[in-house]
Amino acid sequence: MALKDLFTKNQPKKKKYATIPAETAKNDVPEGIMTKCPSCKKIMYTKELVKNAKVCLHCGFHFQMNAAERIDSFLDEGSFVEINENMVSENPLNFPDYLEKLEKDRQKSKLNEAVVTGMGTVNGHKIVVAIMDASFRMGSMGSVVGEKITLAIEKADDLSIPFVIFTASGGARMQEGALSLMQMAKTSVALKKFSNNGGLIISIMTHPTTGGVSASFASLGDYNFAEPGALIAFAGRRVIEQSIREELPEDFQTAEFLLKHGQLDAIISRIDLVENLTNILEIHQPGGELEWQGN
Repeated sequence: MALKDLFTKNQPKKKKYATIPAETAKNDVPEGIMTKCPSCKKIMYTKELVKNAKVCLHCGFHFQMNAAERIDSFLDEGSFVEINENMVSENPLNFPDYLEKLEKDRQKSKLNEAVVTGMGTVNGHKIVVAIMDASFRMGSMGSVVGEKITLAIEKADDLSIPFVIFTASGGARMQEGALSLMQMAKTSVALKKFSNNGGLIISIMTHPTTGGVSASFASLGDYNFAEPGALIAFAGRRVIEQSIREELPEDFQTAEFLLKHGQLDAIISRIDLVENLTNILEIHQPGGELEWQGN
């Protein structure tokens, strides 16, 4: 018999118990204080993530931003002046429960519609900006979204200043049928008129930009940019695969795929966006010099 057996043999085994934290201990970490990245799975302080423009500190994954967060991160502090903020959608087709759903989204998002428009400055350069917000009806485009974007383009034309749009959309809004689809043509005509008058159009596509939005104003910029990893598409992958009867590449409909095939001018990290756009705005000033270099 081994010496150690003298001390262990016939001794009752100790039971193992799981340690359950007390309710007071659970409350020591407030909800939302930490955020897990869906890409690299690493955990970081939410406060640090927000300071980094909601870009993962470890892998560069771009979290979704709402309109207010984007205004804070992109425009000069205190420069934003909203326009047409009180426009709200009606129910032209008498679609069941549509108005109730709109009201719920207003309460949840604190917005009247899926796009915020206004004027502001980027490092002192005046612009008119339209920012789509996916937290309202998934950023879907209805009559009011199209009208607000059109009015913003016309405001940029009147003031002879650049127009910048951030897109984030699930496509046209089915509750408004053909009226929603008509916004594709209306916004495109407004952009064409603005361009003919020498206006500068900068489009930044964010995750996701799909459907009628991707097929109209999102793709009509003088500069078409996207954030890393953004889904940019017209129809869904499964629909396309069934139509062409072929399996599509894994990265199909990502910003990186579109850049590779010439449908984007550059992919720009949110961290570098202000610097790059400042250079572009300076280039298009009288006497501006070409300093910006895209990827």
